[in-house]
Amino acid sequence: MQKKEYQICSKTIMDTSDPNITFNHKGESDYYINFQQNILPNWNYGKDKMNELLAFSKEVKSKTKGNEFDCIIGLSGGLDSSYCVYVTTKIMGLKPLIYHVDAGWNSEQAVSNIEKLISKLNLDLYTDVIDWKQMKCLHQAFLEAQIPDQDIPQDAVFFSSLYKFAKKNKIKYVFTGANFSTECCREPEEWGAYPGIDITLIKDILKNNNFSLSKIKNLPIIDIFKYKIYYQRVLGMKVFHPLNYIEYDKNKVEEMLNREFGWQPFKHKHHESRFTRFFEDYWLPRKFGFEKRRAHFSSLILTGQMTREEALIRIAQPELDEQTLANEKKYIAEKLGYTIEYLESLFNGKNKTYKDYKSKKVFIGMGIKTMRILGLEKRLFR
Repeated sequence: MQKKEYQICSKTIMDTSDPNITFNHKGESDYYINFQQNILPNWNYGKDKMNELLAFSKEVKSKTKGNEFDCIIGLSGGLDSSYCVYVTTKIMGLKPLIYHVDAGWNSEQAVSNIEKLISKLNLDLYTDVIDWKQMKCLHQAFLEAQIPDQDIPQDAVFFSSLYKFAKKNKIKYVFTGANFSTECCREPEEWGAYPGIDITLIKDILKNNNFSLSKIKNLPIIDIFKYKIYYQRVLGMKVFHPLNYIEYDKNKVEEMLNREFGWQPFKHKHHESRFTRFFEDYWLPRKFGFEKRRAHFSSLILTGQMTREEALIRIAQPELDEQTLANEKKYIAEKLGYTIEYLESLFNGKNKTYKDYKSKKVFIGMGIKTMRILGLEKRLFR
């Protein structure tokens, strides 16, 4: 296949590092066009949706009357989930159970942010501490699989643990910080953004890299079709995105959370996890040539929170300095039981993709296409 000539979107900073990106005659990418045609008309930056938000709050209160909690929220200590907690409690007037999954990579700042929110809002927190020995095995298998999708281990246990807990305790409403304001431009799957928890893929990666499935038998992992179909369609669990119903300006919200709770902002999105910070700032761009920041910044450009010029300047430099990255590499290696030399040998190994392993991607893709046709998914998926 002939290599595509380099091109960058004239409105965002998405470029041909996404091999499937397309452009119109104005140089506008399909990400920009999708935002203008499919997201913005109904969303409108969250303006004039307060009545809808409060009406849903009233519905939740009515259906959970007599329950200890109205809903459950997964809290990482990052911006989106923290603001979701604030909106749910202070604006919607609901009492959520706050749920945190400790998969071994929490930054001190994330832990501090969680403690401050819980304390000042007088909320109940449940923490699921994941078995580190098994979590480490899953991370090792994925690193040795040589694919870009290195956040699958964390994402799998985060979401699965929360859904399992909600099901067990009959909590019907799951509130999430996912939103259009900071995430309207989704990273393509080539950049390590595999769309969902695929047990077929996980099992095949373990098998092909000499890891026994028994070594992760106690990790809380449920397949995408189980929580999408059985949990949501059969059991009636509802996932709600409150941040899409209000005007959400990232910088203003960071200032508000800091002022009211002492909450501390991060250098960049996803930095609440030390593994994700290392993966997105070092491993992914330097091993594979993919910058998830392109999608993060493009989301802010599309929603008027960053200029394209500001994004181009910032993307030209790494978020973390070389010494910090070197320190983080040492920390990651030691925590995973690797020498620096072995971690570097994995870094220099032959790159692969999820397509080198068995998966349910074809069926997941069909599901996403159906959701887009039905208007249940507005973002552009690859």
